[in-house]
Amino acid sequence: MDNKNFTQSYNNGSRNLGRLIMQLRRLERQPHTFGDAGPLTPSEIHTIDAIGSEGNVLMSELAGRLGITKGAVTQLVARLEAKELVIRSPHPTDSRGIMISLTEKGKHANAAHEEVHLEFYSQLRNQLSEQEIQIFETCIAKLNSFLQK
Repeated sequence: MDNKNFTQSYNNGSRNLGRLIMQLRRLERQPHTFGDAGPLTPSEIHTIDAIGSEGNVLMSELAGRLGITKGAVTQLVARLEAKELVIRSPHPTDSRGIMISLTEKGKHANAAHEEVHLEFYSQLRNQLSEQEIQIFETCIAKLNSFLQK
């Protein structure tokens, strides 16, 4: 690839990546409804997703899963608790530990969120070939890895 083609490719890629970031930021600001949970911000539904339906998770572990501080997790959990989507309980053997789990309403919101993701991938599969989907997923993984540095 010569310099002219490289520069053009770089400019197109840079513009498209910038547009994608702006779209993601726009989506991050808009609450969405998942099941009967009412409107939830992306940070709230992703916290529910990180807790998962399988059982209890420590507050500190949840902070690690989300890559945020314990203080930020405490604020998110308080909001979700007020919406009756999660419950806090003491750790059975560590008096300092707080366990978080989903209520039935939280589990329904989590399932509705999973459905949104399944619908997204279904629509994606209608527009892309299997090879394009594999390339897309590889690129997303590499971009995530690059941005975590």
